Amino acid sequence: MTINVSPTLGIFLVLMLLYAFFIGFNNSGTLVAAPISTRSLAPRRAIALAVIFEFIGPFLFGSAIAATIGRDFLDPSAINLNVLLAMVISQIVWNVTTWYFGFPSSATHALVGGLSGAAFAAAGFSVFQVGGLLRIVIGLLLAPVLGLAAGYLMMKLMLFLVRGASPRVNNIFRQGHYATTAALAMSHGTNNGQQSMGVITLGLVLLGVQSTFLVPLWVVFLVAAALAVGVATGGYRIIRKLGAQIYRLRPIHGFSSQGSSAGVILASALVGSPVSTTQVISTSIMGVGAADRLRGVRWGIAGNIMTAWLVTIPVVFVFSAVLYLILARVA
Repeated sequence: MTINVSPTLGIFLVLMLLYAFFIGFNNSGTLVAAPISTRSLAPRRAIALAVIFEFIGPFLFGSAIAATIGRDFLDPSAINLNVLLAMVISQIVWNVTTWYFGFPSSATHALVGGLSGAAFAAAGFSVFQVGGLLRIVIGLLLAPVLGLAAGYLMMKLMLFLVRGASPRVNNIFRQGHYATTAALAMSHGTNNGQQSMGVITLGLVLLGVQSTFLVPLWVVFLVAAALAVGVATGGYRIIRKLGAQIYRLRPIHGFSSQGSSAGVILASALVGSPVSTTQVISTSIMGVGAADRLRGVRWGIAGNIMTAWLVTIPVVFVFSAVLYLILARVA
């Protein structure tokens, strides 16, 4: 299939790939915080592993999330390209801002807020499709609960399995970080990659490049590459916040938090419910810490992170809506 890349399509694709890059850049530290802070993997090795499986992730587990974001969330007939441009510009600004201040940001919360704000400014409440909206809202609400519960239960299971073991059992968990880091990066690539793929494909439909919502393979490849490059180049500020400030991780904690996070994120991808991977990873660390020593969890730091998540959707909603109104006047 030959694609005629118009200036409008070219600008849209560049912005969307920049957005995907910043997702990888902003979440790089989140993906490798556990193995690096527990000294289970050397930083370069952990990041290389994350980059490889971040790239693989978008090719796997179908496109259920892409369909939810790009087809089932908003009525395509009620929106235009300015909605997507306002959304992606607001995402880039938000991602740069949260990276600068070193807070684990939720790209999914920002995406939902940005799309909702611009679409609402364009067409009002009627633009939202109930089924897709409920799927997104339920996923966002359940994500922290599932992350906390999964981390707690997996940590309890690990403690039960190694009861009475010598300290040498830590070597097993250190080696296990190869598998959990790969699984977590792959799940992140799947979840966040599909979100970008869904928006790009919706843009292709709006621009008349294709008539139906079907994610092209070249879109998957470009998004996967942008995410992987982002992971390879960024995000070190967040390693310390997740690796030590929420709870002092040891190899068993890192293994349990990464494994439980990957399970929750992959399960969400299969049912087409986008979740905040940063939120799942962070709350799973809280769950792991609570299962081991409740008082050891620094709930104040956790509260600061939760506050950042809570303000993301309304702030980006308003920002994206204003951007849309500006674009609509100048376009």
